[in-house]
Amino acid sequence: MPKQRFVRILVKVSGEALMGEREFGLDPKTLDRIGKDLAKVRKAGAEIAVVVGGGNFLRGAELATTGMPRATADQMGMLATVINALALERAIEAAGAPARAFSALDMPTVCQPYARQPAIKDLSEGRIVVLAGGTGNPYFTTDTAAALRAAELNCQAIFKATDVDGIYDADPNKNPKAKRFKTLTHSDALSKNLKVMDAAAFALARDAKLPIIVFSIKAAGAISAAIADPSRGTIVTA
Repeated sequence: MPKQRFVRILVKVSGEALMGEREFGLDPKTLDRIGKDLAKVRKAGAEIAVVVGGGNFLRGAELATTGMPRATADQMGMLATVINALALERAIEAAGAPARAFSALDMPTVCQPYARQPAIKDLSEGRIVVLAGGTGNPYFTTDTAAALRAAELNCQAIFKATDVDGIYDADPNKNPKAKRFKTLTHSDALSKNLKVMDAAAFALARDAKLPIIVFSIKAAGAISAAIADPSRGTIVTA
């Protein structure tokens, strides 16, 4: 792989990305592929934090529409992210790279409680840090958690994995004429109300001067390819 452009990055992986072709839960082959890709990036020299979503099991915002209190629904969604973090931690280690899962929800018998300094120490020592539990608070998405953790951990960029190869002006799965943006500013993304990340995540990344690279995670080696050549996706900068 070409020389890394970034020393420390944060990768946002949705829960849906871990489903593969399944309609629910975890796909072992997909976990294995993503774990190997992250291990490859680490072995090439990058320090990696990963924020995982939980949509393959439960989305708090959707559950709240059924009458469940939003705070309770979001807490349930945070628990789903812990399942994914533990699975991804294991997949990374099986691929030959050290990893440690942290959770913003305090559950020390399951994984490490998240704290900034221990997470930075693990990154500097070569571990891939897998971050679960979102921000630890309801009403905040895991995209916002990704922007927050990237800023806290002194990352140089956020790599947002999706099912398409960047940000479009319409849903490319529904509109074949949708046009892909090569570059955008954070402010453009906010003013255009683009849905690839929520407004709070874009605003936080803008304030922290963190570029966001949006790319497709569907192919083998997608993460390492996006890091080697961010122009494969859409680059959002200040």
